[in-house]
Amino acid sequence: MTEPKISEIKEYLKDNLSEKRYIHSLNVADAAKRLAEINGADPDKCYLAGLLHDICKELPKEKQLELVLRSEFEVSEIEIAAPKTHHAIAGAVFVKEKYGITDNDILSPIRWHTVGKGRMNIYEQIIYMADLISADRDYADVGTIREITYRDLKQGLYEAFKWMIRENLEKQRLIPQSTYDAYNEYTALEIARLKDR
Repeated sequence: MTEPKISEIKEYLKDNLSEKRYIHSLNVADAAKRLAEINGADPDKCYLAGLLHDICKELPKEKQLELVLRSEFEVSEIEIAAPKTHHAIAGAVFVKEKYGITDNDILSPIRWHTVGKGRMNIYEQIIYMADLISADRDYADVGTIREITYRDLKQGLYEAFKWMIRENLEKQRLIPQSTYDAYNEYTALEIARLKDR
């Protein structure tokens, strides 16, 4: 991706997101690039996906749903019933249509960054975690999850999904099966890691 294209995207985000959300997008892009460099993924792809991940976050709800219903990705009934998840699914559609981006290493991480799923590839893992540990995040466990993630991405994912399940249960939110699949996968890896110690 050439520098003018990145500049164009930043300009769009600046004009269409709140200042707080724009800063978050820049921070996620930076965290994604750093995680890519640590874990052997393409830093430019991760930076771009991180930059774009919330591009639809502040679109009107009806516009988000319209984009969701056009998604080429699998979308569960629970996600359709949970508007907080719509911006991610909508984002992948929007980015493809507006910028002509067809690379699934960019589109798929945008689509899955809110709910996660089982068998996430390295790009999906990185954007999921970059969103949770970006510099602007200040929830109670973020320092610990951030430190673990930069040391061991898979262990960070275990901590993140454990936290995410707990948060959703406490807030009485619907939880898609894909989130449970991810939780089970990374919990199994953590159990195996502890057995091998």
